[in-house]
Amino acid sequence: MTTRLYENAVFLEHHTPPGHPERADRLRSLNIALDHPNFASLQRIEAKIANEDAVLLAHPEEHLFSVMRQIPEEDGEINQIEADTYASPKSLQAALTAIGGAMAAVDDVMTGVADNAFVAGRPPGHHAEKNKAMGFCFFNTVAIAARHAQKAHGVERVAIVDWDVHHGNGTQDIFFDDPSVLFCSTHQMPLYPGTGAKEETGRYGNIVNAPLSPNVGSDHFREAFKSRVLTALNDFSPDLILISAGFDAHHRDPLAQINLVGEDFDWATGRLLEVADKFAHNRVVSLLEGGYDLEGLAESAGLHILRLIKG
Repeated sequence: MTTRLYENAVFLEHHTPPGHPERADRLRSLNIALDHPNFASLQRIEAKIANEDAVLLAHPEEHLFSVMRQIPEEDGEINQIEADTYASPKSLQAALTAIGGAMAAVDDVMTGVADNAFVAGRPPGHHAEKNKAMGFCFFNTVAIAARHAQKAHGVERVAIVDWDVHHGNGTQDIFFDDPSVLFCSTHQMPLYPGTGAKEETGRYGNIVNAPLSPNVGSDHFREAFKSRVLTALNDFSPDLILISAGFDAHHRDPLAQINLVGEDFDWATGRLLEVADKFAHNRVVSLLEGGYDLEGLAESAGLHILRLIKG
């Protein structure tokens, strides 16, 4: 398997207030893990910034302008955009570069340059709704990647699998009435943002939520993944699989109460690769979302990327 990883130093320059869980050290811890010889074959590519118009693939112009207006200009300044979402002078550049990396990763797998790819970017994106920045997220990167795949490559059926411990309300909002995109999510419930019940199925049954109760572990996660996510994927037969890869369901994470271990993310990655081999010519693009314990993130994301490499 050929695996590419998209990264850029600007992701470290998106600053949040001291003590905020979504911080640059998350990527620093992952980079330390990737120094291991197991990742020698990983093709590490510098993500390029996307044009602002790329945001319009999933958001109205007013949302783009609203975020742009709230980006501070002075070095060291941090603006509060929403309850827990903050912007510093390089935040817009970081968000657009994450989008650029995601779009390039889609181009790679659709043209056969790579089998799969991982975008190690921040800020994350899956909480950003059509018209609202929230949950550390400005723009919905995975939604933009899906729309790019459809527009630039004619992809008919895109599947988005979100295993972040927090429900991807923004992705659900954007694709709620779009049968060309399947959105599947495992997440803790109740928990922020309060969405993600099984009954939320989308206008065309294209939303599949698999909520997990607090304090459950590997067995419950794997059963939900097999019975709901994998079943829906096989019925949908996607041409491309996108992963909102949050690692905050790890037992060490401070923001939730799901007790997964790194091997669970390795297992889930393997199952998605099997679906991609069956329907999508191995095409998988994974985007970093949450994960706020540095050790848990490094372990889990490292095993996830290693499984992408090994196939």
